[in-house]
This record gives sequence, C-alpha cells and structure tokens, in this order.
Amino acid sequence: MSSENLLEVKDLKKFFQLKTGWFEEKQFVQAVNKLNFTIKKGETFGLVGESGCGKSTTGKLINGLLEADAGEVLFNGEQLPIKSLNKWKEYRKKMQMIFQDPYASLSPRMKVKDILKEPLDIHFKQMPEKEKNERVAELLERCGISKYHHNKYPHEFSGGQRQRIGIARALILQPEFIIADEPVSALDVSIQSQVLNLMQELQEEYDLTYLFISHDLSVVEYISDRVGVMYLGEIVEVSSKEKIFSDPKHPYTKALLSAIPQIGETPERERIELKGEIPSATNPPSGCKFHTRCPFAMDICKTKVPVHRNLSNDQMVACHLYNEEVKTS
Repeated sequence: MSSENLLEVKDLKKFFQLKTGWFEEKQFVQAVNKLNFTIKKGETFGLVGESGCGKSTTGKLINGLLEADAGEVLFNGEQLPIKSLNKWKEYRKKMQMIFQDPYASLSPRMKVKDILKEPLDIHFKQMPEKEKNERVAELLERCGISKYHHNKYPHEFSGGQRQRIGIARALILQPEFIIADEPVSALDVSIQSQVLNLMQELQEEYDLTYLFISHDLSVVEYISDRVGVMYLGEIVEVSSKEKIFSDPKHPYTKALLSAIPQIGETPERERIELKGEIPSATNPPSGCKFHTRCPFAMDICKTKVPVHRNLSNDQMVACHLYNEEVKTS
C-alpha cells in the first residue's frame, strides 16, 4: 500500500432542502457537514456509522452522482468538478461504483454481456467490437460468471451472481478507484465472504483503491486497512483497522464496537448503551453533536465543537476528552 494519497476530501458539505408549505420557514437536512479525510493509493478505507449518518451521500458526492454545496475533492492531486456534474464524463473511467442492491442497479431489459459492453460503447467508441466482446467475456468469467450465462438477463441470476456482475461492470473501464456502497449487505452471510474475497483478489490484480461504505463492523474489520467513523454527517474518528478495533478513542466508536455480537472464547467487551434517539439532522445539537447521547459528556461538549486531533500518525479523533486544555483544567 502506497503512502501517497489518491483521494483527498476537504470540508465537503451537502444539505438537502425539505419540502415545506408556502409560508413556512425553509428547513435543511445536514447530510454531510465539513467532511475531511484522505484515502491512500492501494488501500481500502472503510466508512462506518448508523443509518442516516451520511455515508452513502458521501460516496455519491465523491463520485459526482450528487452536487456538493461546498468543499473540494482532489483525485491524484487534481480537483474534481463536484459542483459541475456535466463535466464528469472524463472522470468516469477513473472511478466507478458498486451499489448496494445488485438487482435494482442492473437494467432488467439488457443481457448481462450488453450491460458490461455499454460503458465501452460510451467511452471507447473506436475500440473494435471483437475487442469489446473479448474484454466483457474475460472480466465476467474472472468474476465467476461462466460464458454459458453471458446472454441471460439479471433476473435469471441469484443475488450473489448479480453482485458479481455489478463488480465486473465497475471494473470494465479499468478504473483506479472503486466506491463500494454496502456491497454485501443484501447478500446471505455465506455469499458475503465469497464476494469480499473476490473484491480483495481483484484489488491486488488490478491495483485498485476502495472506499468501502458499510454499517457492518465485522465486514469492515475483515476488508479495511483504515476506518473512518461517521456520526450525523461528520467524521469523529479515523484510525488504522488494528487500532480502531483494539483501542477506540471516541465514545461513539466504543459504543458501536461494544454492540458487535461475540462468539466463542473472545474476551467480553463492556456493553455501552446509548440513551436517547439520534438527533434530527434538520436541527442537530450545538457543540459536539454526540453530546446528547454521550455517557462522558461535559459542559464544554454542549457549546464548543471539538477539533480533530492527531493522537498518533494513524489515529485522529474529534472529542473534548482528548483536549489538553480540558484535561488540565
């Protein structure tokens, strides 16, 4: 894994306006708010958090499927046109997406071989038909779909097979970067491991970099190199996989990890129960957004937003518990 950053996200913001009456005040959902993180070449960066925290929105903003309100995204040092989505065609060959639902993301009216050939028709118009067909057949077979099935439609495949087709489609343009948005959450557990192993093999073969979005911490632990934890549109902790699962720092990360089911002789974790409901994204709490549920909340947490602090080279946390001024006062 290279130490060079392939992707840099800086102060990324996305608010969605809610529908209101003619004379009602406008309301906005703070889906992503001042997001900052980097992804190194060749690594798998896991992005985790509860449903509604902004994980999928982040992936769509990076990949140009949604227009950002503010901030910037750098890819190989080059600024992406996150506010001008009509300029995205040239970047589609460099980054692709694997979607959560392997059925809804595939056209039911197209044969599998045509689904994979379509991106080549759009981006490589001068490529000979024979070469396109050979590339499609080769990639489908590499992803576990035999030649016998290439003329079938998506509904004729199982969920695991459809996701393999989705992975093949994401790779057909030979991208550098893949955003995988909950790619195994719709699959049986027995099939999940097969798909994850396939993704790891392809990453090595094609020198890929992954942003792996998931709410399943056991899956993230299996496939990720580094992990970012999101809460209400903000990243509260980033660390190497080893550190975040053995020595988490943020109270929210600790609560998430304590909820992972344990089997066998694994040492028991102390269960941390979060009280109260997740605050509304239309009217988030002041100060630290987690203070309304945090068992360690202090007065400063209610009024002051915690800054991101580097505890070591590979561990960052946004929490007043690690603020030197607070600890010495």
